[in-house]
Amino acid sequence: MKILVIDDQQLVLLSLKKKLTEAGYTVETAACIQDGIRLFDTFSPNLVLVDMNMPEMSGRILENCTGKEVVKYIRMFRSSQVPIMVLSGNTSESLILENFKLGITDYLKKPVGLEELLARIGKTIGFPNESDKVLQRSSRQVLGKHCVGVVIPCYNEAGRLNAEVFKDFAFNNLGYHLCFVNDGSSDNTLEVLREIRRGNEDHISVYNCPVNGGKAEAVRRGMLHLAKDSQFDYIGYLDADLSTDFRDFNELVRTLEDSTFKIVSGSRISRMGADITKESARKIISKSINLIIQSILGMPFKDTQCGAKVMKRDLVRKMFSRPFVTKWLFDVEIFMRMKSEFGQKDAIDFICEQPLKRWKHADGSKLSYKDSLRIFLQLFKLSWVYRKKKAGRVTHNVLQPDQKTVPNFLT
Repeated sequence: MKILVIDDQQLVLLSLKKKLTEAGYTVETAACIQDGIRLFDTFSPNLVLVDMNMPEMSGRILENCTGKEVVKYIRMFRSSQVPIMVLSGNTSESLILENFKLGITDYLKKPVGLEELLARIGKTIGFPNESDKVLQRSSRQVLGKHCVGVVIPCYNEAGRLNAEVFKDFAFNNLGYHLCFVNDGSSDNTLEVLREIRRGNEDHISVYNCPVNGGKAEAVRRGMLHLAKDSQFDYIGYLDADLSTDFRDFNELVRTLEDSTFKIVSGSRISRMGADITKESARKIISKSINLIIQSILGMPFKDTQCGAKVMKRDLVRKMFSRPFVTKWLFDVEIFMRMKSEFGQKDAIDFICEQPLKRWKHADGSKLSYKDSLRIFLQLFKLSWVYRKKKAGRVTHNVLQPDQKTVPNFLT
């Protein structure tokens, strides 16, 4: 039994081909409509699985482009009744009805569990041998509504990285790609990251910076690297200790999916029903810092420093093209850059501060109490630099890495 999968996102193609092949199907994939149509004629599939959000026949990427051309080609031009199943994050009733009028067999709304997808395929064209075992093994895997890249900066994290949590998340969330950035660690963090990646190469990568440049630079490089890949709809970052866990990060992504926001930022503000744990002294320092940040920003956000944020891919280059002014306060500077780019009113409208349901302070944090006190001085430095920038008297030079500091992407 042969299946043709057409989708412009490699994460989806790789995931579906692997799982459908494991289920016993013969699978071919296409990353554009033109290749999909060509393969339909040469491969003669028993079923076509197509994403509805695909580039049009002209090859141009349009804001509201669809893959309906594939359906039209099969049903109208080829007069074929081969089953066509549509995968889409678009849940518009009118679009679904339009597709059924064109002659599709089934419409699956993302996110969709792999078990459900395989069950629908099996009901439509039959099950290969022993695919019931594949269904049981894959029951937790989900194909997301969008493809998301996540940068995870790491400096001497060998003793704190929870390898199984990262592996499990990458295996079960097929629309995610985790990019670990090794920030010149002096321990065996790089070896640990390589081991986490082993067997998960499609969904986990390691970006190695030979020299420690600080968290701000590690995140910046990782974000810019992922932004080069057009398959990602959203790109964010998360702390390696998972003080904000993947459940809350998923919630940030869902908020971005269903809104006009450009950035969704986690907030660790204590509230009823949330499990937010901080040391008492750290909590006092955090509140003091946040009050100063609110005063400098002139914006109503209460926790800019939370290490969990996700944004639309087209925003990444605007926010991360220049090195950050300070070592610890790059999160604040992102808010300042948003204000500079869009103006205060629009920046406030484009940023969503979403309270986390849980957050745990992890032992071994790289930020000491002495560093916390230094942040007060860095805040005034940041305020001064952006005042000068607003006045047009300061320019930022983009870092030109030399041979010692250029990162290596491990493929």
